[in-house]
Amino acid sequence: MKIAIIGAGAIGGLVGAKLALAGEDVTFIVRGRNLSAIRDRGIRLVTADGHEHTALHVQATDDYAAAGPQDVVVLAMKAHQLEPVIASLPHLLGPDTIIVPMQNGIPYWYFQKQHGPYEGAHVDSVDPQGRIAAAIDPARVLGCVVYPASELMAPGVVRHIEGDRFPLGELDGSVSERAQSVSACFANAGFKAPVLEDIRAEVWLKLWGNLTFNPVSSLTHATLVDICQFPLTRELAANMMREAQAVAHKLGISFRVPLEKRIAGAEKVGKHKTSMLQDVEAGRELEIDALLGSVVELARLTDTPTPHMDSVYALVKLLARTMQEQGGHVRLHGAAAQAEARAA
Repeated sequence: MKIAIIGAGAIGGLVGAKLALAGEDVTFIVRGRNLSAIRDRGIRLVTADGHEHTALHVQATDDYAAAGPQDVVVLAMKAHQLEPVIASLPHLLGPDTIIVPMQNGIPYWYFQKQHGPYEGAHVDSVDPQGRIAAAIDPARVLGCVVYPASELMAPGVVRHIEGDRFPLGELDGSVSERAQSVSACFANAGFKAPVLEDIRAEVWLKLWGNLTFNPVSSLTHATLVDICQFPLTRELAANMMREAQAVAHKLGISFRVPLEKRIAGAEKVGKHKTSMLQDVEAGRELEIDALLGSVVELARLTDTPTPHMDSVYALVKLLARTMQEQGGHVRLHGAAAQAEARAA
């Protein structure tokens, strides 16, 4: 397949590298240092076991028109980075091009082709005024949920931490030939990409933990195991998840995993910093609205009280504004490290 990956960050780099290593025709649409690195040296993948593989036969460009029409376009950026690319996206589209968005949280397409009471509504938190939904034909979209964890170690170098699941699903719940084709392509690259009849339920299952642990970790600077083993934050997490579950149930979603099992799964991950905590420490823009603001918005849409989610959302939004206004980041430093820095 001819596949364009827009963005070569942690997830885009992982997906593009593995697809290229499996023999697919991959073009990265990237800018800056990533563009130079991939053009010069290909893209390097460090696997979870420490082995390194370099995909040399990949293209990299910042010119959508030069890349031309593709079979599949993977949107591998965060939700708040999606709108700026929609004007250039048509250059990559042929008559049958499939678009696979890989954003965390409630996706902009959530109410498209849903056949429910809210069909056609847009989620303002991730798609203000519905501009993204209006620009991308929903007939092209194949839903996807991202489970792997990876990191961009350096321009053009991605480390795979764990996980290999990318469940796929048509927005209308059908099991199409094109979905099975993309699934087979991903499977050939070493991913697990089952085609699901209810991709929205899978969105909620992944989001259930993200909407809770990401903002709580960013406020407390605690890892997953710390949050889960400290009684007060474990109860806070459980309350937020109960509220989210109530919202999802009103939208017709059932959870196949019990709440306590979902928390236990997070606890087993151990001393892992969530992506939002990493962004706080690095001074990057936080993915708040896709992960939590969108669920608060859906709570208002469905007339569901969410006091715990509302409180955490207010706090983390203020943190993000303060970081932006001061152009800074927030990181804890141990006393020993500070003493060593002063001595030096």
